[in-house]
Amino acid sequence: MAPWLIQILIISSLHLISPSSQQETRFVYENFSSQENLYLDKSAKVLPSGLLQLTSASDHQIGHAFYKKPIQFSSSGPVSFSTHFVCAMVPRKGIEGGGHGMAFVVSPSTDFSHAESTRYLGIFNVSKNGYPSSDVLAVELDTIWNPDFEDIDKNHVGIDVHSPLSVGIASASYYSDIKRKNESINLLSGKPIQVWVEYEDTLLNVSMAPLEVEKPSRPLLSQLINLTEVFPNSSSLFVGFSAATGTATSYQYVLSWSFCTSKGSLQSLDLSRLPDVPPPRAEHKNLYQLAIVLLGFVATMGLGVLIGVYLFRKCKYAEVTEPWEKEFGAHRFSYKSLYKATKGFSKDGFLGKGGFGEVYKGTLMLSREIAVKRMSYNGDEGVKQFVSEVVSMRCLKHRNLVPLLGYCRRKHELLLVSEYMPNGSLDEHLFDDQRPVLSWPQRLVILKGIASALSYLHTGADQVVLHRDIKSSNIMLDGEFNGRLGDFGMARFHDHGGYAYPTGAVGTLGYIAPEVIDMVASTGTDVYAFGVFMLEVTCGRRPVEPQLQCEKRLLIKWVCECWKRDSLLDAVDPRLGDEFLQEEVEMVMKLGLLCSSTVPESRPTMEQVVLYLNNSLPLPDVSPYTVGVSSHSSVLIDAASLVASSSWSASSIASSLVDNSASKE
Repeated sequence: MAPWLIQILIISSLHLISPSSQQETRFVYENFSSQENLYLDKSAKVLPSGLLQLTSASDHQIGHAFYKKPIQFSSSGPVSFSTHFVCAMVPRKGIEGGGHGMAFVVSPSTDFSHAESTRYLGIFNVSKNGYPSSDVLAVELDTIWNPDFEDIDKNHVGIDVHSPLSVGIASASYYSDIKRKNESINLLSGKPIQVWVEYEDTLLNVSMAPLEVEKPSRPLLSQLINLTEVFPNSSSLFVGFSAATGTATSYQYVLSWSFCTSKGSLQSLDLSRLPDVPPPRAEHKNLYQLAIVLLGFVATMGLGVLIGVYLFRKCKYAEVTEPWEKEFGAHRFSYKSLYKATKGFSKDGFLGKGGFGEVYKGTLMLSREIAVKRMSYNGDEGVKQFVSEVVSMRCLKHRNLVPLLGYCRRKHELLLVSEYMPNGSLDEHLFDDQRPVLSWPQRLVILKGIASALSYLHTGADQVVLHRDIKSSNIMLDGEFNGRLGDFGMARFHDHGGYAYPTGAVGTLGYIAPEVIDMVASTGTDVYAFGVFMLEVTCGRRPVEPQLQCEKRLLIKWVCECWKRDSLLDAVDPRLGDEFLQEEVEMVMKLGLLCSSTVPESRPTMEQVVLYLNNSLPLPDVSPYTVGVSSHSSVLIDAASLVASSSWSASSIASSLVDNSASKE
């Protein structure tokens, strides 16, 4: 073959190979003394020892460290990468617990100026719909238990996609190939921890191990994630680390880091050359300043004690009274009586915590048991919710409503007193494995009772009452396991035959009717929420469960799909076993889908729902292909972000509600 032809073939071969080689990115930091191609943001810095420190133990810090060059991913071929890093999280000396952990981050941008320095790991913020979000894929090493994000404990590893609500989560541990079982790891021990993150095709594996242990043969987490769907508009991504402290603080370090876009080419880390992790430093106070403070304290101690005793006696039981409360004077409790009834709001009497405050058990004179809710004072909106419940106390009486006995106001505290429900809330019995399983007859009685209460609110009360927050956690169970509807903090009142003025979109994720997006609330929106509630009680699962398979995440759509397959009973709570009447269960599930129709005009009234549940009226002819039933769309909005801001005072809010309720008397 001619020499010139051989040269052409070689050049062509190199030309064909070069795009592939350009796609591979590989780098390693045995330590970070050389900051080449390293982008540091906010509190992140490299210490003289070569240790990368993301945050120090100070309040509200954010630290980011990214590889400065974007990683190019092929849009046509399979996407893959692998990384191995060593990190350490050190608590503050003498303080139990620690900060919010840290995260390995994949993002199309290194700009996280929008992130909040609280519980969002330095990468998320509260978006316009009220939920924390950001365009990222993250592997979090979290040392805080946050029930809002469905955390399992305060020492866990999670895979986050665009939200701190993890799509995959597990307690921090590693598989011991010697013991052939998982061994736990304390993320906040201050000791170095190895972490491996590997992504190939659509599978993301996360493994971890102590420094002295080799990579486990089994990953801690395996999650199917399509990276091209997570970042549909980005073929180049940045990789790095993020951390934030909020008010819970600790030190977060990265000791060494290796990364490669090809799994087999990942360079091993030399663990013998790792920089030392500094122990938490003791805080030394200036002895001179300490002496001055001590002398000042001794000099003023006597006077301070006298003033303190006086102010304590004056302020301990101080209360707030406004003119509007004359309407409800007979229902007002003194703060002193509630303080004594709850034994100073003792932890022993703590019943739970909801969206608007904490609830304590108390005992009044004559051994009458009560529940006292200390509501969060959240500006005018908090007062508005408080007054709504007080108004409902006077004008609503029904056997399936939680009896509200009275209220109290003290400084910045709002307290509501209701009858104690010995069996707690319904959601505890549905989702807490420590609670006994409710039988189908018990569940049906609860559904009938709440339906009767809603029918009363819509047609039997002096005014039309829109509850606007029907869900299992707002259903309390009395001593006989009868359902009692409570929490009227979001309720709205209007005259029968009158118009319900547009309001802010409020409610709870999964229970909100589609028309609420347009700020339209009506009795039909309560019917929609009750329909979802019926399915929740029957199926024993929440309306939205992101961790499930795609087709099962939305309860309404899942039940409808089961109906289409003539296997409606597949959606029934498996804990019920076979202890139920098939006809009753199918009727309730079909009625739930009918009530949650996306066409408001197709929903029955609550009066009709009561008749259907009591078999006093046959269920209308409906199928899974009926318009409105077959086109379910879950409305995932956070009401708090859509509630219109206002400058109302407590007096104006109360006067408006009181005048409205009094107009019918």
